[in-house]
Amino acid sequence: MFFYLSKVFWFFIQPLNLAIFLLLGGLIAAIIGRWGLAVIGGVLAFLILALSAWTSLGAMMLNPLEERFQRPSLPEKVDGIVVLGGGFEGAINLARGGYELNSGGDRMVETAILARRFPAAKVIVSGGTGELFLEGEGDAATAPRLLTALGVTADRLILENKSRNTYENAVFTKELVTPKPGETWLLVTSAFHMPRAKALFDKAGFATVPWPVDYRTSGREGIGLFRDNPADSLQATTMAIREWIGLIAYWLSGRIDQPFPGG
Repeated sequence: MFFYLSKVFWFFIQPLNLAIFLLLGGLIAAIIGRWGLAVIGGVLAFLILALSAWTSLGAMMLNPLEERFQRPSLPEKVDGIVVLGGGFEGAINLARGGYELNSGGDRMVETAILARRFPAAKVIVSGGTGELFLEGEGDAATAPRLLTALGVTADRLILENKSRNTYENAVFTKELVTPKPGETWLLVTSAFHMPRAKALFDKAGFATVPWPVDYRTSGREGIGLFRDNPADSLQATTMAIREWIGLIAYWLSGRIDQPFPGG
């Protein structure tokens, strides 16, 4: 139930969709002669889009998340690497059978690099289909085609393809792997996503070393207008809002112990 409620809630609250619904509400209000409500809807929609696309709001919201876990020195020994899904274009790969990467594809590239550095380490790809409305191939189904092409042998891969969100990533991966005391496992995911991911794996009893990748900010953006192109700024704002809402929702539901987990 949590999965479905979170997906429906996010569908309505993400900035672009929320602006559309406000404009639609304003249009309906204008048609029935409620001009005050029509103006309010239009102004709110404009502010949401302007702040999201024209300002550095998204980067400023993402940066604290990205700075929460610093990448440590590379361990001498690594028993396994866990990479979370979210790096592939699922719909395209389902149709074409390739391994097209999206903006989070650094997760998979870094995993291949780490796998080459630690040839004895197992590689766990955790990620099923986490979309409610869109059809696509899960990352655990796509990843073997890319990783084997990059030199990671198939016998090293462990695929967790049931998870639909980060909570299930942690729980299902722990059940699948059963890590032993004293083992070193790297957790690879986007830097902005690491606080929630690390907290969930800790809660599941799976000790990991955070290995953040896919940075979206330089840390030098500051407050300003037109610091990036509007499409990327809108995407950054959307990701930041989603991640902060996810942290709060997981904390309130008891799935993590702090609203802003740290190292």
